[in-house]
Amino acid sequence: QVQLVESGGGLVQAGGSLALSCAASGRTFSRYAMAWFRRAPGKEREFVAGLSGSGDIRPYADSVKGRFTISRDNAKNTMYLQMNTLKPEDTAVYYCARSGRYYAGLRVNDYDDWGQGTQVTVSS
Repeated sequence: QVQLVESGGGLVQAGGSLALSCAASGRTFSRYAMAWFRRAPGKEREFVAGLSGSGDIRPYADSVKGRFTISRDNAKNTMYLQMNTLKPEDTAVYYCARSGRYYAGLRVNDYDDWGQGTQVTVSS
């Protein structure tokens, strides 16, 4: 049974930073792509950033390029999302996801396992 547990969300002022973590268990961590998604109030869940199994390919949503950095530590079975220069429109529940494939897809349906989510709120 795969388990993904996010942490690190919270309240921050616009322009500030937060770092999210996702601890994974259950399946060989390094073989599979992982990603962060988010869902803002009243909106669909959307792709934020992804990582291939080895971490060498990292797609980002245009809205976060240059501000967010995704990374993974396969020895710790943990994925991270460093979020800088946060904006109020980044406010959302952020979800960690794991795929059954090596390369990170951009769609919700590309991922098999999901965490429970962590709230990020950016005040103006």
